[in-house]
Amino acid sequence: MKLYYKAGACSLAPHIVLSESGSSYTLESVDLKAKKTEHDADYFGINPRGAVPALEVEPGVVITQNAAILQYIGDHSDVPTFKPAYGTLERARLQEALGFCSDLHGAYSGLFAPNLSDEAKAGVIANINRRMGQFEAMLSDEKPYWLGDFTQADAYASVIIGWGVGLKLDLGAYPKALKLRERVMARPKAQAALKEEGLL
Repeated sequence: MKLYYKAGACSLAPHIVLSESGSSYTLESVDLKAKKTEHDADYFGINPRGAVPALEVEPGVVITQNAAILQYIGDHSDVPTFKPAYGTLERARLQEALGFCSDLHGAYSGLFAPNLSDEAKAGVIANINRRMGQFEAMLSDEKPYWLGDFTQADAYASVIIGWGVGLKLDLGAYPKALKLRERVMARPKAQAALKEEGLL
């Protein structure tokens, strides 16, 4: 499998999961402004929406959207918590968590809009706080990870929360979420992915 990524973007989530899964993979970075890959390929020819991540699963066959990519990687891994059986409550809970990650992602992505006015930024931050409050309420002090054991949803949420940490947002009201991120990013395979992207 080949993962098209931008360092520190939401594509870091499948990168971590690929590392955790033990799957064989290669990486190709993308310049999202120029829409060119590091090998000078037209990225629109790979993903017509021009966003990362994209996962090439065989020559010319590409999957986009994190929720789909993360489940695909899990289903082709040997990690039981990455691939609960279809039709089970565990699978529904994983899909539910990945769906909420998309909500969290949407809230944070507003911070990267160009020419953001102070008023607009305040609205974005209010939405982030709303979603972070919802996320905090989903977490338990008794469980090390969101659904109990480590899953793709932990990686995805932790990458997104990391944007807020990097931008020095006040996230002190969400200690369980911050601890989850710290726990995920301290995992050896997450550290390996961060190093591969030049983030450590």
